[in-house]
Amino acid sequence: MLGLHQEFSTRQPMAPNEQFSQAAHHWDLETLYTDLASAKGKRLTPVEKLHLRGLLCGCSPGEIAEKLGKDAKGVESDLCASVYKYVKSLLGKGNEKIGNWRNIAEWLEDAGYKTKPPAKFPIQDGLSENNKVNVTNITFENNHIKIGVYLQITVPLPSELSIQNLDIDDNIVN
Repeated sequence: MLGLHQEFSTRQPMAPNEQFSQAAHHWDLETLYTDLASAKGKRLTPVEKLHLRGLLCGCSPGEIAEKLGKDAKGVESDLCASVYKYVKSLLGKGNEKIGNWRNIAEWLEDAGYKTKPPAKFPIQDGLSENNKVNVTNITFENNHIKIGVYLQITVPLPSELSIQNLDIDDNIVN
């Protein structure tokens, strides 16, 4: 009798909602899903969300297919029939050609769906006792909760750091 050696992978396949999950670190996915669902006329399917997250992670349709164990032409066809069409509709680019799959992420970033990293402040000794957080307003609109917050944090700036060196929106400072 021949000895057969069979390898088993200890790595479990990722659940569809976990694949390309790093997109959530850089994109407002919930708002994007909602807005694309409006353009589509109904909710996005789990596969449409998965393919969109792949694009937002910088993967080409071929790379998405490879990572999902799918046919590259099938993924490209799915994207053309769904995600690309919904994005064009949402952004009013119905007559424009998608010259490259990268255009989708660029268009969505230009439309404000990419989240900005928080400004970083050098905090050495912790926060002062003078900090204040007040909830100023809570409203419920269109299945969204909007919470207005007044936040005051006192942080000493090191002498070599000035407010001009911080990447902060001018409207916040003024």
